[in-house]
Amino acid sequence: MHFNYLYRVNSWTQILILLQRSLYAEEMVCAMSSQLFHIPQTKDLKGSSEMHNHLVPASYHRVTAVGSAQRLANGEQQQSIVQTMTACIINAENRDKKVREGLKIMEDNATPDFKPFIKLIIQWQNQAESYLSQTKAALKSMGISFPAGSEQQSGEYNAY
Repeated sequence: MHFNYLYRVNSWTQILILLQRSLYAEEMVCAMSSQLFHIPQTKDLKGSSEMHNHLVPASYHRVTAVGSAQRLANGEQQQSIVQTMTACIINAENRDKKVREGLKIMEDNATPDFKPFIKLIIQWQNQAESYLSQTKAALKSMGISFPAGSEQQSGEYNAY
């Protein structure tokens, strides 16, 4: 029993680290893409507003998943925490698809001098998605299943 408990806490710590890395990359996507609203040449860049409509809830879901993983790493064991975390991972993945579409529209419509900057945002988005995918694989290897379907209930506010 004691070994199993320590194994689970250590596993949750690994999940937490992966989710924190995904969230860090998401922070860079948010900071860089929001900066474009404050640059005269890109303040009205096509695709930006639409992309942010999905980036905000994607960020919310990552924050919630990280908080859930932190609680599990700290030793909490309620199944509802795991369910919240897995639902948020699914929701973030779903939002990421739309974020990616918006970034592509932004890249296609940016002037040549801003394309490298948007490509860098896309690289950060790739990192955010990669770490989320690694988290999902690690959870599955722990025997945790994921809800099927589209947006999952995770206490999400319905503003988006």
